[in-house]
Amino acid sequence: MTKRFLPLALAAAIALPAAAARADTQPPPRIMVTGEGESAIAPDMALLSLSVMREAKTAREALDANNDAMAAVIAAMKSAGIEDRDLQTAGIQIAPRYNYNNKPDGSQEAELVAYQVTNTLSVRVRDLAKAGEILDKSVSLGVNQGGGISFTNDDPEKALTEARKLAVADAMRKARTLSEAAGVQLGRVLEISDQVQAPPPIPYMAKAMEARDASVPIEAGENAYRVQVNVTFELK
Repeated sequence: MTKRFLPLALAAAIALPAAAARADTQPPPRIMVTGEGESAIAPDMALLSLSVMREAKTAREALDANNDAMAAVIAAMKSAGIEDRDLQTAGIQIAPRYNYNNKPDGSQEAELVAYQVTNTLSVRVRDLAKAGEILDKSVSLGVNQGGGISFTNDDPEKALTEARKLAVADAMRKARTLSEAAGVQLGRVLEISDQVQAPPPIPYMAKAMEARDASVPIEAGENAYRVQVNVTFELK
């Protein structure tokens, strides 16, 4: 080899391994699809949110009145068979209430009218047949704020497992359809993740139930557990 071609040969020898290294580090072609699955089962537990609001001229008087009302609600829950572990205070709020009066100069003057105390109790009802009776009794004893009710399952894992299987099967079908349309072959799964969508709570208004004499009618229906999976496949 002459000296004139020696630098070119050396440059080629250096460039070829570098190009091969770059080819090895490049990620393989891939495709990402989203699959969805759903499994519905009957609920076996109700979650209630019960709020008591009392108002008085002073914060002390409002708190005392609220304490008495909430104590009666808690006692009623326990007499209905609700265990201590299923009763939890979710929050206590003390807030002043003002009236705003217009002044001749166009400004407003705030007048302290009263204090409001709100106490919220979270209740787990494991006997769904008692949910309507408990709601009705709580309103009769002083629950006077809107809350929420949701129906859940103590152990939803079986339904979630079924929903995950359906979601993965859905993702596989979509991936096969797309790869066949594109004229490529699916390879191994590179990445997979899931996201669970639980049944949302159903709101109710306590004041709307004050005039009812009978137990609040409750229909538990079914809980639909939805799972969404994101699956990334390698393409051959």
